[in-house]
Amino acid sequence: MKKTIRSTYPVEISFGILTLIFVLVFLLSSQLFTIPWDNLAGGLDIYLGMFLVTNAARVMVLIIWEDFLFPVKVKHVEGGLVFRNHRNKLITQGLFFLLIPAFYLIVYFNYDVHVIRFYIWAAINLILPLVIKLASGLNNYNDFLTLTDQMIAYKDNELSGEFSLDTIQALKKINNVDGHFEKLGVIFKSGKEVIIDLDDMELDDYYEAIEEHIDNHYSQLLIGKKS
Repeated sequence: MKKTIRSTYPVEISFGILTLIFVLVFLLSSQLFTIPWDNLAGGLDIYLGMFLVTNAARVMVLIIWEDFLFPVKVKHVEGGLVFRNHRNKLITQGLFFLLIPAFYLIVYFNYDVHVIRFYIWAAINLILPLVIKLASGLNNYNDFLTLTDQMIAYKDNELSGEFSLDTIQALKKINNVDGHFEKLGVIFKSGKEVIIDLDDMELDDYYEAIEEHIDNHYSQLLIGKKS
């Protein structure tokens, strides 16, 4: 069973924002073509080209700005919760991303364009979602954090572990320089300590829910915060 901790935008807000983006980008996209958008000699072909370029930009926005399509959910397991970036979301973003080069290739091979402007515009649309979302998502595809009444488990790329609460002496929440929680220190009765780097696991959207769960379920283990 999954619980939604952040919903997507209401339909009317999503429609309004995406419509505004469409209008602005549609007008700006005319700069990519050698024939002015208001030149009737260009006919509907120019408008179709502008439409394709504009939709490529909107796809980029949908990938980067996840609040439009992707709610944040946590999975309930026996005695606790599992926090992870959902793989279906990444697959959907990857499929969306393929539309961007497809749109630009259609435009490039069927319209006269200003090459330098076109390359710059296409590069922005391709690179931003790759750098901001897809590369990080793929790198952290299998990462997760599990917090239950019996154990704490995690996977952070090559690092992983599963710890019974009976072996844990204390837990400490570690904040970043801005005072926001982003790491969990696990101190064992043996004296060993493990730092779970939540900020390296693509779990930013879950920080508040993770911290709340720790406060409510592991209060007897918590020690002073470390900034």
